[in-house]
Amino acid sequence: MKKPSLRIMVEKLKIVSLHVHHLCFNESLEQVTEFALQKRPSYVCFANVHMTIEAYNDRSFLEKVNSADLVLTDGKPVAIACKLLYHKNQDRICGMDFIPSILEKANEKKLSIFVYGSTTDVITSFKKMIARSYSDIRFAGSISPPFRPLTVEETKKDIEKINGSEANLVFVALGCPKQEKWMAENSGQINASLLGIGRALSVVAGLQKRAPKWMQNMALEWVYRVIQQPQLLFKRYFYTNSYFIFLLALDWAKNLLTKNRSAIKNNHVPN
Repeated sequence: MKKPSLRIMVEKLKIVSLHVHHLCFNESLEQVTEFALQKRPSYVCFANVHMTIEAYNDRSFLEKVNSADLVLTDGKPVAIACKLLYHKNQDRICGMDFIPSILEKANEKKLSIFVYGSTTDVITSFKKMIARSYSDIRFAGSISPPFRPLTVEETKKDIEKINGSEANLVFVALGCPKQEKWMAENSGQINASLLGIGRALSVVAGLQKRAPKWMQNMALEWVYRVIQQPQLLFKRYFYTNSYFIFLLALDWAKNLLTKNRSAIKNNHVPN
């Protein structure tokens, strides 16, 4: 029987199409820890520019992301957009920063973790890092599914294995939008909190380098990724970043126009 998802009373801010949760890094960390401790079906999305544009172009995908228990501001541009549109300060809650922090919490609470996705090499390196740095975490298991679409029976077996492991947290590393779709479709049957972390797993495992801090602070981490994989990422980032700026500018202009009309209306005094 499908258990109800955990829902939290946190303000949501609409960025282009996504509804991101307005909370700080530590608040998001505490919330996910609570999800994990309760071992109830829940899933968490880390929203960046790429995900925002994917959701804008695909209504079905948009609904899956917006139905998540938490939609966190992974990308610096998404966090900046919260300030631009709503005049609200918003932490960047990046998956690459979040994973080490949630692992600290998992170690403190003696929780179990499971990895779904990525490659066997990444999983092996990640497992070794866990054993080396987090002695009180139980590595409950892993599945590196084939790249092709899974059959219903294969998905069922994967879910049974995850539940059988009694994991509190599942790191889902299938890449966007595949991992978000998988979480939305299957989280209700999994007794754990699912985190859609994508390529962040390989960075945390030490197999890929992350951009320097100054590039992260200036919202230029995507440039570093393009330099690492230019043929794969240049076209995607050029399209998504340009489209995001365009759509954000439209929303900013609409907000400004609405405020001006409201101010004119409120200041109008009939004769």
